[in-house]
Amino acid sequence: MKKLLFSVSFLALVPFFAFSETKGSFDFMFLNALGSFIALIFALILAVGILKKSPGTERMQEISKYIQEGAMAYLKQQYKIVGLFFILLFIILGFIAWILPLFVGGKPWLSGFVPFAFITGGFFSGLSGFIGMKVATKANCRTAQAASESLNSGLRVAFNSGTVMGMVVVGLGLLDISLWWILLRYVFMPLGIGIETIDEIPPIMITFGMGASSMALFARLGGGIYTKAADVGADLVGKVEAGIPEDDPRNPATIADNVGDNVGDVAGMGADLYESYVGSIIATMALGSIAALSLAGNEGDILKYIQLPAIIGVVGVVCSIIGTFFVKAKDDASQKTLLAALRAGVYSSTVLIAIASFFIVWGLLGLKALGLWAAIMAGLVAGNVIGYFTEYFTSDNYRPTQNLAKTSLTGPATIIIGGLSLGMMSTAIPVITVVISMVCSYYFVGGGMMGLYGIGLAAVGMLSTLGITLATDAYGPVADNAGGIAEMAGLPAEVRKRTDALDSLGNTTAATGKGFAIGSAALTALALLAEYGNKIFEFKSLLPANSALISGNEILANILNPMILIGIFFGAVLPFVFSSMSMGAVGRAAQSMVEEVRRQFKEKPGIMDGKDKPDYARCVQISTIGAQKEMLVPSLLAIFSPIIIGIVFGPGTVLGLLAGATCSGFVLAVMMANAGGAWDNAKKYIEGGQFGGKKSDAHKAAVVGDTVGDPFKDTSGPCINILIKLMSMVSIVFVGTCIGLNTAIIKFLENLFR
Repeated sequence: MKKLLFSVSFLALVPFFAFSETKGSFDFMFLNALGSFIALIFALILAVGILKKSPGTERMQEISKYIQEGAMAYLKQQYKIVGLFFILLFIILGFIAWILPLFVGGKPWLSGFVPFAFITGGFFSGLSGFIGMKVATKANCRTAQAASESLNSGLRVAFNSGTVMGMVVVGLGLLDISLWWILLRYVFMPLGIGIETIDEIPPIMITFGMGASSMALFARLGGGIYTKAADVGADLVGKVEAGIPEDDPRNPATIADNVGDNVGDVAGMGADLYESYVGSIIATMALGSIAALSLAGNEGDILKYIQLPAIIGVVGVVCSIIGTFFVKAKDDASQKTLLAALRAGVYSSTVLIAIASFFIVWGLLGLKALGLWAAIMAGLVAGNVIGYFTEYFTSDNYRPTQNLAKTSLTGPATIIIGGLSLGMMSTAIPVITVVISMVCSYYFVGGGMMGLYGIGLAAVGMLSTLGITLATDAYGPVADNAGGIAEMAGLPAEVRKRTDALDSLGNTTAATGKGFAIGSAALTALALLAEYGNKIFEFKSLLPANSALISGNEILANILNPMILIGIFFGAVLPFVFSSMSMGAVGRAAQSMVEEVRRQFKEKPGIMDGKDKPDYARCVQISTIGAQKEMLVPSLLAIFSPIIIGIVFGPGTVLGLLAGATCSGFVLAVMMANAGGAWDNAKKYIEGGQFGGKKSDAHKAAVVGDTVGDPFKDTSGPCINILIKLMSMVSIVFVGTCIGLNTAIIKFLENLFR
């Protein structure tokens, strides 16, 4: 009853917010700032509540402390390396924005605000991951202790920890957007410093999206390499060779494995979805200003179109908070019941957002603009469809994963073949769903530039439930760690049974979260591609006189143009090259881990009898060094590829590059995420007693499949959605620089060969 009253009271306020002062000059970005504070305060309340829970026995606290120290040591080392990168890029951006205009006439190639926006984007992205991981490493032992009381108690602690992550991400995202809007509009614009009209603000803000994406790629990739190196070492040597259970304290890699769950699936994922969230909002804000100008709107109309995506973000915060109160489960709950509990939270938030956004669009822009609401709905529906079918292909409650588990009876080869087949087949529905969402959102609002704005709103709509969607995802690593602590601390079998149920559910929700992030990335990438096209117009005076790229007010991106086609080929291959690099990085780091675990078992035979203590710290160190060393080259590939292509071949080739990377990257990411999730849950299905259960030949084959799937779903796959958006943002930020240098090269060559 309380939930119903809360929901109704909120919806009653929606028309007030929507209709109040819309005829005047009310700036809804102040409401945006309020939404960020609501999210952050709610996160703080939940975090305090988690810390008040019992951390369990001394042994549980000791193990949890090992995990905390390992996670913080990793982040400290990572932030040192990433900090140097951000300083270097700040200097490069500063040179282009502040120094180069002294030597090159005409329009500056970069706004003077860009270097600072880049830094803030990276800072908030890293901060969201840091806070989420800090809470997660405190919640793991408390989840294990709560699970000793009941399944629902364990679910609530783990889910609340995930909710902290979700609320911190959306709260800091809205805060960053609000701060830059307020500074640019109310401080620098009145002073006439670097900005004259409000439609100039969103393109500048895209730069902090680039900073967020850069940090996210380092965090996701580095964390993914770390966690999978540890996981592979623990599984292959511990489970397969030594025949000891998962999370057995005798396994030297078990602490590193638990640390990896946090640095990869919490800190990395938090930074990842932060950049997805802010990227979709600011890209759509930029398109909104252009769409409004195409309608010959006044400043008030432009303001409304710009701010609508951010307002939807605020509505999403409130509705996600309401949705969290619907998540609960009984102690004898099955996997389906637990999934239903999490769905109740997500679906209730979705319905509330759908209703609230109708009133927002109606009040802000009138009934004539309800096509925009339909575009938001297209994104909302698409997100839930992708989530459902991701669950279908990866959960052991459904036939695809059950059939995959059955293939383990004939050995590792057949389960690997089956997983690849399943992953490839699973790409069809997400692609069809995103295509339908694009078509609907484009034509619902009349096509043209307004149609592109509609596609951006679809991405915002899909991510509007991020607060609770991320909560259902981020709770998984906490449950996984809780199971490890329960095993290592020797808690009763009933506790481990409950944590395993939560962990298995976490595998499914994690796969769903990855599908959700990848789907939104495709929509956001298209919006960014449109913004890149608009930025080319800003610098058309720099293009060569014989350029065939622009005709009147249109960009001629003809696929038969060799320069466009070259870009498509470059773009199509980049996700594969990136995945090869990241998979190879995991393999090399895992080799070092396997050798170390084997060495300890050989040199310390007393480990198996409990007489010798494994050297956990050494394994943590190996994963940390391996991750930091291996993450640099793939990350730099994503950042510098569009710049180099733009300078050498020109902006038309970059258009093709972004299109090719978006299409191939989307499909490859879905395939890798779903195949990896299915392999993981097939193993869990066998461990539940099917096909011989633990220690059977089928189980050993499934462990090999899971080992192959780990870097698929936790390293390469999730990074691809960051890759395609980062390349788009880098292209937008450096478009003037690339066009200017490309034109200079062409003129030099013409003079050379004349």
